[in-house]
Amino acid sequence: MTTTEVLIDPTGASERASDMTLSPRPGTLAGLRVALLDNTKPNATTLLEAIGDELRQRHGIGSVTMYTKDYFGTPVKDELREEIVRDCDLVVTAVGDCGSCSAATVMDGIIFERHGLPAVSIVSDSFLMSGQAMAALQGFPGYDFLAATHPIASLSAEELKGRADELMAGVERILGAEVIA
Repeated sequence: MTTTEVLIDPTGASERASDMTLSPRPGTLAGLRVALLDNTKPNATTLLEAIGDELRQRHGIGSVTMYTKDYFGTPVKDELREEIVRDCDLVVTAVGDCGSCSAATVMDGIIFERHGLPAVSIVSDSFLMSGQAMAALQGFPGYDFLAATHPIASLSAEELKGRADELMAGVERILGAEVIA
């Protein structure tokens, strides 16, 4: 017997689910302005800062600005999205380490892609399916995002640096960045 369940979008944003087009990739990150979007989960700031540091060292990005969402379980608010789109060239958002925040983190990446900014969304591998379900619900079933090894919240700064190092190849791949040797 097969059971079918209906997946309901907890963010209320499913009416915008139609565009599966990625933003153009820059090829090089040198001189670009990077937004780091912290969803307020424990250790999101530290993980994002480590990724920002790696992007500076590896690619010579122009600037890194940390932004913080009001609540981890909902998509980025329009006002903050508009500010980031106006002031930055690409976005890295993290960290989805529960069901609702993983869905919202993936939704944030899709929102930025649909507004012209290449985006990397990072969730915990324990909530990969939540992110995939949100991408499918948004009409973007192949949306590429990263799954960091769980947990994130309980890690030390040194362990978070290690997680950031593990994620960098994926960050670079998703952004279409040439790796500078």
